[in-house]
This record gives sequence, structure tokens and C-alpha cells, in this order.
Amino acid sequence: MSISNVLILHGCPFDAEMAMDPQSRTYDKHWLPWLRDRLVSGGLKAVMPLMPSPWQPDYEKFKIEIEKNSVTPETVLVGHSCGCAFFVRWLGETKRQVGKLILVAPWKIPDRSNLASVAFYSYDIDRTIKDRVGEVVIFTSDNEERDGKLSVRLFHDSLGGRIIELPGRGHYTQGDMGTVEFPELLREIIP
Repeated sequence: MSISNVLILHGCPFDAEMAMDPQSRTYDKHWLPWLRDRLVSGGLKAVMPLMPSPWQPDYEKFKIEIEKNSVTPETVLVGHSCGCAFFVRWLGETKRQVGKLILVAPWKIPDRSNLASVAFYSYDIDRTIKDRVGEVVIFTSDNEERDGKLSVRLFHDSLGGRIIELPGRGHYTQGDMGTVEFPELLREIIP
């Protein structure tokens, strides 16, 4: 597959303070900037748009931001946590074709006490997405939370694809991984 660009979407932290990286004062953190920088240094166009108020995720607001970017059959979409839920919903709604969809620690279980969370995650997965995506890859970990494991099953049952389970990565945050480097993911984009 020839790759034209990579679109990387961050997850949804619990609150604004938790979202912020203390040094950059933005919420582009964990392995995401590392991945973007490696892809760009390898000659690929890689974009990591920041979603508005991700601690109160709003599908329509996320959609506006994502659609500012080029998405073609040569695009690789990489989502983390709620970013996975967004990409799957968006692909089902828009019927877009992409070369590869990579879900890292996907999440689809809403926090029932948070109305924004319920609205964001409560949708049926369009099973025809797998017909418009060249390849689906799902990263999980042996020590992911129970709802994270359930989310992996929900996405895999609907979309198929390969599941890659790495030991000790938790929810694929810097705190869980102990690093910002994620070479296994990089190899899924640039073999």
C-alpha cells in the first residue's frame, strides 16, 4: 500500500487538567508526538489535530476538526482510546475509504455519569467499514482495563482485523508504558 498521509487522533482524558502535558501545555502527549515526528522524519505527511475539549468529547466538533484534513484511500488513520471510537463512527457515517485503520487501546464504553461520554460512544458499529478499509490493526495489552478489553472485542467482532497484544502496556499512556516510544506501532505504518 502506498501511503499519502497519516492522521493521528488522541484520546479523551477525564478532565482538562489531566489532559494537559505540563511542558507543552497542550494535550498532544504520550507516544503520539513521537510517532508523528518519526513519520515526518521518514518523509511522510503526518498530522495530529487537537480536538476541542476532549474531556467532554463532542462528535460533531471532532468531525469538523478531522474534516480539515485530507483522507484518501492511501491514508492511515491511527486512533488512541476515544480517538478510535471517533474514527470508527466517522468511517461508518461518511463511508470513506482508507488504506489502514489502527486502533490503539480502543474504547467504546461510556461513563454513564457523563452525558457527553454517553452521546459520544453510543452508536452502532457499521460492519461494512471493513469493506472500505484495506487493513484493520488493534493494539491492546495484557493489563488493559476490563472495559478496554470489552471494547477490543466489540470493535474486533464488527471490523475483524489483527489484534496485537503487547505485555505491560496498560492503556498505552506514557505512565502505563514507561516511555513515549512505540516502535511496534511505527512498524505497522512503515514496515
